[in-house]
Amino acid sequence: MRDYVETLIGRGEMRVVEREVDPRHELAAVIKASQSRDDLPILFRRVRGASMPVVSNLYGSRRRIREMVGTEGSFPKRWLDLCQGMQPGAETFLRKVPVPSNLRDSRMSALPQLTYWEKDAGPYFTAAIYLARDPETGIANLSFHRSMYVSDEELRIRLGTTHDLTRYQAKAEAENKPLPAALLIGTAPDIFLAAAASLPIETDELSAAAQIRGRPVEMRPCKTIDLMVPADTEIVVEGEILPNVRRPEGPFGEFMGYYVPVGDQHVFRVTHVSHREGAYFHGLLCGSPEDIVLLQEATAARIYKALVGQVRGVVDVAVHSTLLCTVISIRQEYAGQARHVAMAAIGSQLDYNKSVIVVDDDVDIHDLHDVWWAFLTRGRADTRTTVIPDVPGFYRDPHRDHWGKLIIDATKPLGREAEFERRRIPGEDKIRLEDYLRR
Repeated sequence: MRDYVETLIGRGEMRVVEREVDPRHELAAVIKASQSRDDLPILFRRVRGASMPVVSNLYGSRRRIREMVGTEGSFPKRWLDLCQGMQPGAETFLRKVPVPSNLRDSRMSALPQLTYWEKDAGPYFTAAIYLARDPETGIANLSFHRSMYVSDEELRIRLGTTHDLTRYQAKAEAENKPLPAALLIGTAPDIFLAAAASLPIETDELSAAAQIRGRPVEMRPCKTIDLMVPADTEIVVEGEILPNVRRPEGPFGEFMGYYVPVGDQHVFRVTHVSHREGAYFHGLLCGSPEDIVLLQEATAARIYKALVGQVRGVVDVAVHSTLLCTVISIRQEYAGQARHVAMAAIGSQLDYNKSVIVVDDDVDIHDLHDVWWAFLTRGRADTRTTVIPDVPGFYRDPHRDHWGKLIIDATKPLGREAEFERRRIPGEDKIRLEDYLRR
């Protein structure tokens, strides 16, 4: 991450805060204010009580995320290309190196203690990536799980029911054994992308990161657990997820904009903390663009991959509104195609496709104003909306608040495309207003 942060600083693409900020609420408020202005990342040089700077919003820009995977166009298309050529094995893509000489021992309480939302139970580590290996196969998994700070020796973490890490922990717990794991804070962008992506269970996600990077990932040994970690990680927290132990965690302001209540969650016992000299700490405001944009792109890539294998004419996919609204552009070939595509999308991702809107390929799927304009101007509202009741939503939804699906056909009437040709001004895309306002 350090190289990327310093590259952005050098390009003038980093907002820098020199004044000291309070890690309790003030830092989060400044992140939110910065994100409301534009998508620039932000660096806090001085955080009260911490010896290292904090960086945020590195992944809050679609342009930067696409740059990370080497494209200026569609992230889902580029991600599908990367995955199709990806090899699942790890050894070829990992290079063992000694422990770096610039590594320093530390403790959890010395790290920035960031409390984000008003009713959060305490400081949380929100951008940390858990690295663990399947106890049976040794396949490495990278995944995000919020972690509540309790003490220098303990974190409490929420494991979702469908994550690979949850399966790994269950296997270890069945034998009454702890699961060794490491929290990676401040990873290189390719590690971060691999952790956010949905990859086949047999794919070692460290090898996936190396293939995105285009060269092997250098791995160094941990001090207290039998695990290798990426050597360029800014901060590494070593430890183990305890078997058959659950303790209260929360409340916490989650990505949908509400607080999740207190619940019994897993316990992570910290055995060692280390950081590179001059480390940067990565703090992510949950539910902000840095959290949502990457998840939107990763979810869109999953849906796109499913669709191109099932239906014709799919051009691109975008995900909006806290992951619950999917927009799909198509080239119409037959009657009922929009509904066909929408149904396939719902089947591909029940958690997030609460609404699916299908548009023609002349509509900007990343601009909901353009999408809604297409729906309102290209046909009837009553015959082009479909509510599908009682379809399950999130895997944890006891009140069924996210059950049911909405399909919206915002495409042109088939056979009448000429009537809906969009008006355009020749040369409008080349105009730079500044050229006309100079004196």
